[in-house]
Amino acid sequence: MTAVGRLDDVRRLEQYGYKPELRRTLSFGDLLIYGLIYMVVIAPFGIFGSVFQASAGMVVLAYAVGVVAMLVTASSYGVMVRAYPTAGSVYAYAGRAIAPWVGFLAGWTILLDYILVPGLLSLVAAASMTAVLPGVPVWAWIVIFVVVNAGLNLRGIKTTRRLNKAFLVGALAVLGLYLIAGLLALMSGAGRGFSWAPVFDSSQFQLGLIAAAVSVGMLSFLGFDALSTMAEDAKGGARQVSRAQIAALGVTGVLFMAQTFVAALLVEDPAKLIAEGDPAGTAFYDTARVAAGPWLATLTALATALAWGLANNMVAQVGTSRLLYAMARDGQLPAFLARVSPMRSVPTNGILLTAAVSLGLGLLMAAREDGISLMASLVNFGAILSFIVVHLSVLARNLRPQQRRVAGVFRSWVLPVIGIAILVVVIVNANILAQKLGFAWLCLGVVVLGLMVATGRRPRLAGMDDSQPGPVTDAVVAGHRG
Repeated sequence: MTAVGRLDDVRRLEQYGYKPELRRTLSFGDLLIYGLIYMVVIAPFGIFGSVFQASAGMVVLAYAVGVVAMLVTASSYGVMVRAYPTAGSVYAYAGRAIAPWVGFLAGWTILLDYILVPGLLSLVAAASMTAVLPGVPVWAWIVIFVVVNAGLNLRGIKTTRRLNKAFLVGALAVLGLYLIAGLLALMSGAGRGFSWAPVFDSSQFQLGLIAAAVSVGMLSFLGFDALSTMAEDAKGGARQVSRAQIAALGVTGVLFMAQTFVAALLVEDPAKLIAEGDPAGTAFYDTARVAAGPWLATLTALATALAWGLANNMVAQVGTSRLLYAMARDGQLPAFLARVSPMRSVPTNGILLTAAVSLGLGLLMAAREDGISLMASLVNFGAILSFIVVHLSVLARNLRPQQRRVAGVFRSWVLPVIGIAILVVVIVNANILAQKLGFAWLCLGVVVLGLMVATGRRPRLAGMDDSQPGPVTDAVVAGHRG
């Protein structure tokens, strides 16, 4: 992005009523790495068995549909981050394109995803580490992962950036080793031989079945959306964020399909896995054992623990703290969450609160047998609902003639409608308990909104008046672009 483009983003931020406080240090490469780390290039390692069961073995098809849905959603995120280059993500988009109170509910919904994710990641990683080192209890690993990640993030975005690169290299190395070992094993007669069944099986295919599988596998893709919260940290501004989202999804989509295709062919008893599921979460590690023996099974389990518990968890805290920061500076959350460290240029209180909630939820869910599956279902539900709101925000913005055009007709109208249709099918076929708890959280948000209005604290966004949705300064901003 040119210097003029970066200056435009800064001007627009100031004209929305915000003071630029976050340091713009992230390049396109840094953002891409953040996306790859957040989505975890080896994410299917941890949930392979669940997706395999839900898709009746067509795990590659489930991931293929998922990446298409996410690429369409990323397009709408790109439109909105260019229109509103702030750190608030879907909260800011819905609030400015539709109405502030819709933005509050959108932010409340995405909080279900963002706040739960760090705790979920710590819990999954702790369970994996307990399998590797059974002498250390789950709760101890949860404490270690939460505290270490908070400490690293408090040191500033540059520290997080350096560690991200190291984690990504390590994860890619383990993935490459698994793929080579798996392919060699298949060529030597291990597993069940070559088959297109992981891609498509006509005897098992049902639209609802694949939609349900996508709702489970969606957990692997969550994180690309968090890049939109980095709009005020990016050197190249909004355009770079949009490009990084698309690139990260494309790379991870290919890697997800490659690793699950090999793993599906190495499953020794597909019928049993489909019928009984994978309650211990070891299905992928079992395929690694078939490919090369116990050492590869242990290595993939350890890589999963480190990727989920440190790398992914670290950037999850970054995204969550910035959403809290964005809502707090608009007065929709307590003001102390909007404080930024003058030395590190990070929202310190947001990071500390995220860590505290992650620790509490992780320890609470560790005591439940269904803790991981329950948290995962809630995270997916909140994310999918928020993605639908992003598409609706694009459509709503297009209906207002005073808004500056930032994308063509295809991205502004066609793709959002397609995205909504896909995501509605997925959410209808999602876990029933997740649907109930997710809508209960949304209803709680409505109650909170009602109390805010009743006490004279109705949601407002800087740079907007109460009579006209969208920033009142768009025309002024357009003038700066000449």
